[in-house]
Amino acid sequence: MANPLFVLLLSSSLLFLSPLAYSNPNHSTSPPPSAAHAELNKYGFPAGLLPINVVGYAVNETSSDFFVSLDDPCKVTLPPDNYLAAYSSRITGKIVAGRITQLDGIRVRAFFQWWPITGIKSNGDYLFFDIGMITTKYPSKDFDESPQCLGKRFDS
Repeated sequence: MANPLFVLLLSSSLLFLSPLAYSNPNHSTSPPPSAAHAELNKYGFPAGLLPINVVGYAVNETSSDFFVSLDDPCKVTLPPDNYLAAYSSRITGKIVAGRITQLDGIRVRAFFQWWPITGIKSNGDYLFFDIGMITTKYPSKDFDESPQCLGKRFDS
């Protein structure tokens, strides 16, 4: 008879690994987050503000100027309301703890037209997006995971 502790440990590990073991082989997996995603965390923002196709970035600590380069322009669906957002291949702005200003390179589709996102503030629990003349508020947790560009596959 098998050791009950061994059976319990084996069944627990299978339960823990089951999403990986039974995943669809045609389902693409995302590459690991880039250093730019980690940099967002350093300033108090979730990594999911950037799509997964980041290929470079720089932050000037003195002036707070930053840029992010994507491998291609990218469209994603943003949570939680499923707005379509378009990222240029180069995103620029200024970043300090909890605040991104002078943002250029990200637009969102609402009310049948494209609106630039010009700033983002974070208080930890919520993100406040400056879109045109309005500010919208969403839970930060909705942006924990970086979105994949529509129509692209990233295989590991």
